Parts: sequence; structure tokens; C-alpha cells
Amino acid sequence: MQNLNEVRGKYQQQYKEKIARPRIVVGLGTCGIAAGGDKVMAALKEQVAARGLDADIDFTSCIGMCYREPMVEIALPGLPAVIYGDIFPDKVEKLLEGHIVNKTPVLEWAAFQIPGDAAPYEGIEVMEQTSYYSKQVRSVTSRLGRTNPETIVDYMATGGYEGLEKALAMDRLDVIEEVKKSGLRGRGGGGFPTGVKWSFVYGAQGEKKYAVCNADEGDPGAFMDRSVLEGDPHAVLEGMAIAGFAIGADEGYIYCRAEYPLAIKRLNMAIAEAEAHGLLGDNILESGFSFRVKIKAGAGAFVCGEETALLNSIEGLRGMPRVRPPFPAHKGLFGLPTVLNNVETYANVPFIIRNGSDWYAGMGTEKSKGSKVFCLTGKVNNTGLMEVPMGITLRDIIFTIGGGIQEDKKFKAVQSGGPSGGCIPTEHLDTPIDYDSLGAIGSIMGSGGLVVMDEGTCMVDVAKFFLNFTQLESCGKCTPCREGTKRMLEILQRICDGEGEIEDLDTLERLCRVIKSSALCGLGQTCPNPIATTMRYFKDEYVAHIKDKRCPAGVCKALLQYTILEDKCTGCGVCLRACPSGAITGEKKKPHTIDIDLCIKCGACIQKCKFDAIVKK
Repeated sequence: MQNLNEVRGKYQQQYKEKIARPRIVVGLGTCGIAAGGDKVMAALKEQVAARGLDADIDFTSCIGMCYREPMVEIALPGLPAVIYGDIFPDKVEKLLEGHIVNKTPVLEWAAFQIPGDAAPYEGIEVMEQTSYYSKQVRSVTSRLGRTNPETIVDYMATGGYEGLEKALAMDRLDVIEEVKKSGLRGRGGGGFPTGVKWSFVYGAQGEKKYAVCNADEGDPGAFMDRSVLEGDPHAVLEGMAIAGFAIGADEGYIYCRAEYPLAIKRLNMAIAEAEAHGLLGDNILESGFSFRVKIKAGAGAFVCGEETALLNSIEGLRGMPRVRPPFPAHKGLFGLPTVLNNVETYANVPFIIRNGSDWYAGMGTEKSKGSKVFCLTGKVNNTGLMEVPMGITLRDIIFTIGGGIQEDKKFKAVQSGGPSGGCIPTEHLDTPIDYDSLGAIGSIMGSGGLVVMDEGTCMVDVAKFFLNFTQLESCGKCTPCREGTKRMLEILQRICDGEGEIEDLDTLERLCRVIKSSALCGLGQTCPNPIATTMRYFKDEYVAHIKDKRCPAGVCKALLQYTILEDKCTGCGVCLRACPSGAITGEKKKPHTIDIDLCIKCGACIQKCKFDAIVKK
């Protein structure tokens, strides 16, 4: 143990020396790279070298403000660190001239500052006072955007592996009890108490046990696990090692989507560093406990996010769910006792052991303790990653952190829980986000995706979109999911095409109940949620599609009709030339007309008309 303390002390000194130097840090998570962060990094290196500036250049992961990428941090000794947003290569020269050379922040590009011990700059918001971060808590995400994820130095200098060291000095049952007392529930969607699951595996009989991490994040618009793996891979490894010690496992697997190459790269680097430091492998910290971690890259099947399908895939079998019982806790990977948690769950564990269960249980609600990482996407101004205390309301997330709806349009609904979640309307915006409250209004927590919809969204079309996704991803093993989703999708398609009948609504409701109660796994059991909630809260839209042959949101093409208003049309001919199907006719300087039989409803005419003379109904 003394050796680890010496290493930690050395790394803490290195970290202090690093942050005491002038430094420029670029956000190079997947979102930052996709926005051009790698090009910004190259431009910074070129300019710093050409000018001979005394400044170190480093990189970090996503700090959460995906809507402001690429992001760059500049910090000078004894002064606050300033994080800039929307920094592209053409802004690099001015940024360096202002902040590095003249020591004056460029206020127009500053997103926020992190003052630390220094007095804050005037004219730049402090991180904790911004609308985006004011209601957040940062524990799982505390290192994201603040440390370099590709070095163990930064991790150990900021408390890394202290939880594992503390756990190895405890009795295994005491570790499990501490996790139980914290109230941590599985962050993968099911919300099962983590400590209880661990106790089941601890008490199970088997010649060998496994700890498995589910990193098969497949929900559209969800990137919580990817961000944690890219930004703090050691936290997941440390959490898995603590779990392995507690349950008596000596081997672990991380099942990560192959579509996450950067996450897999950084995980492999972290595993190698941890092994080199004696924090993974044989006889960890001379405790007699051994634990190794392997990575299994998934091929992209959504159903492999279901725990038993995931286990089958690791074993080299087709990713299809197993009949339960027996549950993985008793007969899991290779038929042996297995604990299976997701990325965020494991990442919480080191903080709980290090800071104590009371610290964690002090956040959240009575039955949903701690914090939760969410991804906010869709028709909202501030898309990105956030970590909030359980019990925060949807309104706070969407209108404070998210900054409201794009183009000042009206909020219509938010879907929580991915394609298997429910669509939540305006009247439930003040619902606290916890497992029980979301369940009461027909939705689920899921892994943490939130997709916001505005007044221009057709809820029938939304239900069809998500059902189409789950129907395609169904493994086909059980009849309710394989056949039931297909029948529901056919009905929704008919309704969107204006061919639905009022009896279809009763059929949909019946199919939702049957599939939910009889499907084999969570994919089938929850896939009716988008239909059930849209019919519950937006039934008038279904009726309008069926009875009035009208899509109130103007989305379903089969129900649209484009019309040229005679009193506004000047006969300029722009729409006529833009129409790809030849549906528009008319003489110059006289009102034109649209042949509805030829119109393909592409919208090109509306986009080109400068006089608002064309409407769709």
C-alpha cells in the first residue's frame, strides 16, 4: 500500500506542476472531434510553435456543452481557466493573441470560467452560475473536460483508485453493504438495487464468477456511456475491480459497441496502465485479490443491450435473450454467477466507497438516490451531456439547462428512455425525474436519453419512427415481439397514410397490453411505450389522422395538400422552376396553381417562395 501512496504523491506533484503552467486544452471527445476539434488542435500547435509561445497544449474529453464544440480551455498561472466555445481554426490566432500574449480573455467567445483560488474575470460567467451548470452536480462527470483521459497520472492525482485501495482493506460483505446503503440503483434502465444484485452473486455457488460491464449503448440520441468511457475510463475499471472483489470474481468483461472506437482505444490504454501499476492483474496491491478485464466489441445489434443477449454474444453465440429464470446472478456468463451493470453504475462505485454511502444517499429522492447522467437532444437549444440530482424536474432540464425550445417554438413532448420510453407532454413537465415518478406517467428512466419535440412534431409519426426502430432490432425469438411489433407498425403506417380506421386504435391498445405482458425480454416488453403514451396524451392527433384525414403538425406527406394563395401569388415563376414534378403551372405575373395529383409534396416550392404564397394543410 505504501508503494501506491508514493506513486500517488508523485503523480499529484506532476499534476500540480502541469496545471501551474500556461496551458491550452482542447476538447477531443467524439463530439469535439466531429465538430473539428482535431483541426483546432493542429492549428494551435502550429501557431504556438510559430510564435514561440510559452504554453503547453493538452487535450481532454467532452465537458458536456456539446452544442458549443469545438471547445478550448486557456489557463494562465494564478488566473482563472476560461473555457471558450465554437472555436474553429480561423479563430485561433486572435484567441492566442488576446489571451496568451496580452493576457486578456476574448469575452465574445468565452463560455464560462473556472476561478479556483483566483478572483474571477469580469464579464465571464463562473461555471456553477451558468444556466447550463447551475442545477447540475458533477461526480461521475467530474473529470470529463477537466483531465486528460489517456494518462493514469491525471486520474490518480484527482483521487483515482483510492476507492479500490479502501475496498481492499474492507471485508467483502462490508463493501456490498456500503453499496446497498448508498441506494445506488442500476443506471442501465432497470433501476435494480446494485448492492442487492451484488449480494445475490456473492451468495451464488460457482467455481468462478464474473463482473460484466454493459457498454452497448444503442438508444438513438444517447451518448452517456460513450462520454464516460472516453472521458474517465479508469473510473469504470476501478468500479469493476471493486465489484469483482466484493463478489469474488477474478475476471471481467466490458461489452462495448464497435461504433465507439475512441472509447475502446482509451479503455485499452487504461487497462494497460492499470496493469502496469499493479491496479489490475494478479495480486492487486499485494492483497491476494486478482482481477483482469477484457473488452468485447459488439457488432451493433440493439438487442445485445439486454443482459442475457449480451452474455450470449460474449460467449460467441447469436445475441438473443435467454428465458429467465435462471438469472445471470446464478447462471450468467458461461453458465457461472455473473454481476452485470452498466458503465454509469460502475463509475459511481469508486466515489461511493471513497466518500461513503451517506454522501451518495444525501443526493436524490427517497427511493432514487444519487445523481443521473442524461443526454439532451432534439428541438432544444442546448444539446449535450449533463449530470443532475435525482428528483430534478423535466422543466428544469429542458428550459434551464437546455435553454428552451429552438426558434422559440412551443414545447410539445419529451421522450425519456430511448425508443422504449414514453412521450411526456406539457402537463407533466414538473414531474420529478426518478424511477417511480416516470413509471407513473407511462415512461421509463432508461439509460438517460431525453429527446425534446416541438409543436411541429407529429406524435403518430414519432410513435411509428421508434416502433420501426425496435421492430427492426427485434431478434425474432419470441412471437409477441416478432409478430406484434410488425402488426402495430402496419397499423401506424396506415394511419399516417390516411387509410386508418377508428377501430385501429382499440387494436393498438390491445396489442400494447399483450406484447408488454408476454414478450421475452425488455426490448419487447417496453417497445409499446411510445404508442401507449402518445395515444394516452395525444389521442386527438390519431383521431384527426383517421377521421379528418389530416396531420395537425403537417408532417405526414400522404395527408398534406399544397395550395397557392391567389391573393399573395405574384406569378414570379420561382416556384414553377423549383418544382421537380411539374405540378405547378401558370402564366407570368398571374397566380399559379398546383396539380395535387402531380405534387410529390417535397416542399421545394415553399422553400423558394419569397411571398408566403404557398401553404400546406
